[in-house]
Amino acid sequence: MTSGNMAASVLVAAGQIELQERPIPTPAPDEVLVRVRAVGVCGSDVHFYHEGRLGDWVVREPLVLGHESGGTIVDVGSGVDAGRIGERVSIEPQHPSHGSPETLRGDYNLDPHMRFYAVPGTDGAFQEYVTIQSHFAHPIPDTVSDHAAALMEPLSVAIATARKARFAPGMRVLITGAGPVGIATAQVARAYGVSDVIVSDVAAARRETALRFGATEVFDPAATAPGDLPETDAFVDASGAAPAVRSGISTLRSGGRAVLVGMGAAEISLPVTTIQNRELVVTGVFRYANTWPTAVALAARGQVDLDAMVTGTFALDEVQAALESTHEPEVMKSIVEPFRRCGR
Repeated sequence: MTSGNMAASVLVAAGQIELQERPIPTPAPDEVLVRVRAVGVCGSDVHFYHEGRLGDWVVREPLVLGHESGGTIVDVGSGVDAGRIGERVSIEPQHPSHGSPETLRGDYNLDPHMRFYAVPGTDGAFQEYVTIQSHFAHPIPDTVSDHAAALMEPLSVAIATARKARFAPGMRVLITGAGPVGIATAQVARAYGVSDVIVSDVAAARRETALRFGATEVFDPAATAPGDLPETDAFVDASGAAPAVRSGISTLRSGGRAVLVGMGAAEISLPVTTIQNRELVVTGVFRYANTWPTAVALAARGQVDLDAMVTGTFALDEVQAALESTHEPEVMKSIVEPFRRCGR
């Protein structure tokens, strides 16, 4: 059994991170204890850090951020096969209730009682050890790096998006926003056989990045009108910007699908007449369900390149710098390595 104390990077107030010592958690009977090797910085972490809230979630007590993580199993609960100790895993950072209608029908991501890493009430992975239910600790092959294991989480968002958009060979897809989720979605689109992957972003650096990760065409939305684009089969918004959502919907062919992934304003106006007359499907993505096997397979086969998305690594005592690094357009994905300290 693993016991003793560990280091944890804790959000104690908006804009204030402290490195604290905490007891190493003990896994429940159905859980495993994971020594965390890598954690990706997500936009939601940045919102909580700067504003102390994200939508209806408000940080009222100290919170460990970070939900994109992977590591090595070092201990197991009484109901888990001890043979899993030593296994490298990618963590699906959610704990749904067993008996909710959403869980029972397979949509466990929509469980209203979900406990999710780094959402107020549940600590995340910017710490040396975490526990997770054993079935959400997904084994990864040796060919997949620790960084890639952590980034299975944003890749899973992209896979959930692809399923909602019904990506298929020969399609023409528009993605607005070339941040981590937009880039992951572009990679998944190419892996699914999408012929034309068009990506827009206001930042030139991110447009160039999109071209390296599968985009067949990029454009600056400030300089290109939607009417100048050929119609698309599917549209994905990964920006959260209201103008991007409205312009993207206008490019859809009759019967096309719009999938809203980016987080922006709680309410925006939509072209209802266009949606009705073209019988468009407009839907959202909230996390993911049953995506990890696909994510692991895509990464293991080299159909997506998660390691190339990493633009910087940080020690556990540099979490604040990691969170602040995301403002630069050249930064795609920052990774925290919890067992490393600045200078060693």
